[in-house]
Amino acid sequence: MFEIRIPPLRERPEDILPLTAAFLDDIGRSFGRAPAGLTREAREVLLTHAWRGNTRELRNVLERAAIVSEGALITPEHLALDLTHRSSESPATDVKTMERRLIERVLKETEQLRFTCEQRLNPLRERLGELRLKEQEARLAEENFTQQLAEVGADEEQLAARVEKGMRPNVLQSDINRLTEEINALGAVNLAALEELQAARERKAYLDSQSQDLREAVETLENAIRRIDKETRERLQGTFDNVNENLVQMFPALFGGGEARLVMTGEEILDAGLQIVARPPGKKNSSIHLLSGGEKALTALSLVFSLFQLNPAPFCLLDEVDAPLDDTNTERFCDLVRKMSQNTQFLFISHNKITMEMAAQLVGITMPEQGVSKVVAVDIEEALRLREEAAA
Repeated sequence: MFEIRIPPLRERPEDILPLTAAFLDDIGRSFGRAPAGLTREAREVLLTHAWRGNTRELRNVLERAAIVSEGALITPEHLALDLTHRSSESPATDVKTMERRLIERVLKETEQLRFTCEQRLNPLRERLGELRLKEQEARLAEENFTQQLAEVGADEEQLAARVEKGMRPNVLQSDINRLTEEINALGAVNLAALEELQAARERKAYLDSQSQDLREAVETLENAIRRIDKETRERLQGTFDNVNENLVQMFPALFGGGEARLVMTGEEILDAGLQIVARPPGKKNSSIHLLSGGEKALTALSLVFSLFQLNPAPFCLLDEVDAPLDDTNTERFCDLVRKMSQNTQFLFISHNKITMEMAAQLVGITMPEQGVSKVVAVDIEEALRLREEAAA
């Protein structure tokens, strides 16, 4: 049972707010959970409503609003139902209704509390039964272990001193089982184990020496490979640079200008490819495939002669290299051959008369009769001398 004290309500509306705060505190002490308070709109609703000195009705309204709000701030919506029907109901009826509702609410909360306690009690009973079973199991295990220690004549105090703190019996039992299995796995005692051990050591020493020899051989091969790779890179880089320099000079000599160079297509020189970039005079082509047939032939000749200059041979054979060239490019080709003929003898096959004029000796195949071929050789210098003599 709890006692509700209702102070008198003053005539001024401003006195309702302090009285409301006192009611809310009293409601919190009575029900064990006070609402968070009133919103500004709810305070305005209370101030604008005429209570006519009925403080009990004001408390009933606040109690119902506190129950509806469930501990949150009381809003005008929580007050709306009671304030709407307040004028249509008599004070005595309203008080009885509120007392009945309050008793019903208290009974409902009590029933819910009882149901909650019963729900919480069942798991506790089950837990208590489990603990009793574990206690009985532990008691039986203790009796069993005590009997085993007594059978082997073990000193319990000495064993207790050696057992670590917090160690469980099942852990010790698992260790015992593991050690027993390992002992059984060893099998019978081998009396020849020392001799076998000595033989195994000798075999290991022999294999270690062989392994050391193999490691030294591998290291020697790796050093040789590194040295060969280094020397190959240096030589290949030097050859590439020399060919590139010769190409830079040879290409303008054949084309009368322009530029050409070799470009590696990879970072590793041993695995990289080569790409030739050629731009004849007056052209800005992006690829060598855009050149004409004669330009491609001259570009290939400039590259071949650039490689040929690295290590000139005693003679060089050219087969129809001037076929795709026009007269101007053929003359440039002939001039280049004349310069290189000072150190190398050139043998070339050609049907171009300009190229033939460059030769010191001509060898031709004729067919005076059908199906009969005849080799005709002409010494150009001797022919010129005979012509001069005939002219004189």
